[in-house]
Amino acid sequence: MKTLKNYLPGIIACFILALIADILGNKFPIIGGAVFGIVIGTLINNFSNKPKFLVKGITFTSKKVLQWAIIVLGAGLNLKQVWNTGVSSFSVMIFTLAAAFLAAFGFGKLLKIDYKLKTLIGVGTAICGGSAIAAISPIIEAEETEIAYSISTIFLFNILAVIIFPLIGHLIGFSDKAFGLWAGTAINDTSSVVAAGYSFSNAAGVYATIVKLTRTTMIIPISLIFALITARQKRLNSNNSNVSYSIKKIFPWFILGFLAASLINTTGILSSSIVVNINTLGKFMIVMALSAIGLNADFRKMRKAGIKPIFLGLIVWITVAVVSIIVQRVTGQF
Repeated sequence: MKTLKNYLPGIIACFILALIADILGNKFPIIGGAVFGIVIGTLINNFSNKPKFLVKGITFTSKKVLQWAIIVLGAGLNLKQVWNTGVSSFSVMIFTLAAAFLAAFGFGKLLKIDYKLKTLIGVGTAICGGSAIAAISPIIEAEETEIAYSISTIFLFNILAVIIFPLIGHLIGFSDKAFGLWAGTAINDTSSVVAAGYSFSNAAGVYATIVKLTRTTMIIPISLIFALITARQKRLNSNNSNVSYSIKKIFPWFILGFLAASLINTTGILSSSIVVNINTLGKFMIVMALSAIGLNADFRKMRKAGIKPIFLGLIVWITVAVVSIIVQRVTGQF
């Protein structure tokens, strides 16, 4: 009971902030509740004194609720649908993923950007924005400020993509399916994918959404890869030769929950209304966790990183968009 009393005030504070952010996100869907949550939380943390009795609950929400949110979101995926779409979009998806990481780490090194920050920008651009950043951040032990900065960077290009992608798509002469594939592989956040897709056409919007959901499943292998990389780095960086950092210590167990939830939905035992409600819950939990991250983010550290991470985000985003078009052209998909 005493432990609950220590955590509950901070959790409630994050819940209230998430409610406000979610309402604003519904009014301005292009921005989304997650961005509102992290921005409002960051402003509160940097322009007022956060009561100490909230700290434990806020930290709990930013870490544990974040992982539970990923599991809940898994129930929104139907792996049969993912498989059917994945067959036709696999080549584009693999090449855009590879391009995103090569650009993030290559140009990130040139720009002298911290490993964790460039990883989050690369992951967010390669897979699915905030959800991917949320999944990878505990694995690489990223700080709240790095998470906040990477999500803010990704958000800028989501907004830009919603505006210019439909215009470019019409200029190039994309078919509905080709544009849907482009939007689904080159725009990060789901709401932005949907907005851009349906701005082009209804058929493009439907296909873009399915491609985006398929792309989300790449969270699973990418999380496992970064778990292995992190375990290896810990072993190499340890000054104590008797310390052994096994993969078990940092294995992203919540990813197994994400997969299990997806399998349950794939069996068809959940009604469509239940799936919609679960998906809504998962998205709200993400908003709640990111609000908590904002409440721990430090403006001074963000300013110290400068504008370079934003420039890196631009480079990675353009790289992914161009590679998606090139692969579609080479494979004859438009």
